[in-house]
Amino acid sequence: MTSTQPLFVIAVIDDDRDVLGSLRFLLEAEDFKVRTYLSGAACLSQMASFAPDCFVIDYKMDEMDGLQLAQLLRERGQHGPVVLITGYPDDMIEHKAHRAGIQHVVLKPHIAESLVANVRAAIANKGFPNDIR
Repeated sequence: MTSTQPLFVIAVIDDDRDVLGSLRFLLEAEDFKVRTYLSGAACLSQMASFAPDCFVIDYKMDEMDGLQLAQLLRERGQHGPVVLITGYPDDMIEHKAHRAGIQHVVLKPHIAESLVANVRAAIANKGFPNDIR
């Protein structure tokens, strides 16, 4: 990383500790600063004093799903882009994500190939909250 390149902060939310660690490793290897949360509630409790550049949120979590968390973040004034990750794709997931203001959907089997690219694209397109690529 060069000194002129900003260090973007990514909030990663997943209720699987192993996946959370892998996502942290992947993003930190690409020079992102990462904060991790094991639940939507843990993330929400920190958002009053913290505004990440991007959220990476798991779709299926026990207490609330990623779409619900994205909506609660918006209601609490968090307008950073969201990348939704899911191991449960269905024909409607991109439509549901779009309606929730989520820019990008990444399938878990393809995380290594596309997560970083989607995070970079989400940050680059911050001004376009309903753009799905």
